[in-house]
Amino acid sequence: MALLFVLAHPAAAQLSFKPTAEAVQEDKLLNALKEGDKISGRITIPDAMAASLIQPAGRDWRDFQRHKLPIIGGVAIIGMLAVLAIFLMVRGRIRVENGFSGNTILRFASFERFTHWLTASCFIVLALSGLNISFGRMLILPLFGAEAFATMSTYAKYAHDYLAFPFMLGLVTMFLIWIKDNIPSKLDLQWLKQGGGILFKGQHPQAKRFNAGQKGIFWIVIIGGALMSVSGWFLLFPYLPGNVTTLQFWTVIHAVIAMLFIAAMLAHIYIGSIGMEGAFDAMGTGEVDLNWAKEHHSLWVEEEQAKGHAPSGSTPRAMPAE
Repeated sequence: MALLFVLAHPAAAQLSFKPTAEAVQEDKLLNALKEGDKISGRITIPDAMAASLIQPAGRDWRDFQRHKLPIIGGVAIIGMLAVLAIFLMVRGRIRVENGFSGNTILRFASFERFTHWLTASCFIVLALSGLNISFGRMLILPLFGAEAFATMSTYAKYAHDYLAFPFMLGLVTMFLIWIKDNIPSKLDLQWLKQGGGILFKGQHPQAKRFNAGQKGIFWIVIIGGALMSVSGWFLLFPYLPGNVTTLQFWTVIHAVIAMLFIAAMLAHIYIGSIGMEGAFDAMGTGEVDLNWAKEHHSLWVEEEQAKGHAPSGSTPRAMPAE
């Protein structure tokens, strides 16, 4: 209408229009939105992050969570499952080459097994409830419907929040009781050169209580678990970071480490169950067959025999058919 007035009355073109203060503020707001600036307001509550009205970086964070993270997780987890399946088909199950002796040696005491299973069971629930965030909408929602999915996700969140604490307790306990046996040494290099006796039959490099592969898993659990704990602590208590950008950073760290962590644990679960004959007994009953121990931890067996904690001989039995 102002333009029509100017065209109809040329003299009016000489008049100067002064925008109101409100119009100036709106113009600044629109320019800030175009330039991708963060827009904040004034608040009176203690939560400083509530002052953020518009944060353009949040769109990038949302895009990562919805699109890039599922790809990272899918490649890591499905890729690991594929590698393990191929390895099983090519190498087969790792057998006790001299057969079970019938004699056993204590590998893990009751408290050690309790700590392991406490941490492992919490990890499984944490992993499944966490994966629900990235893949639940794609895989579970279409199968069970929106209402059931919402209920399940609510309980999954509660489980994820509360089981984080015993998981962290388990991490600290494992670190304290096993750190002395997981310090890297020159012996580990020789173990790695020989492929740990896993890649080829008939090769059993010497090892103490934990070999290089187990030490690797230990440090993955400790370092990965520490990163998961620190980042998860900020997610449990979002006011600690102090600003939205920092909180978003820790959510990305938490999610990426989780995907890689889960992939690594799949390999650990495989070797400790169907991948290696006799391995599950270590955390099952705590005792392993003497022949198994000699093949995979020969130096440790010698130490235990010297202490009188293990029988000195073995009685080979016929191996089960492949």
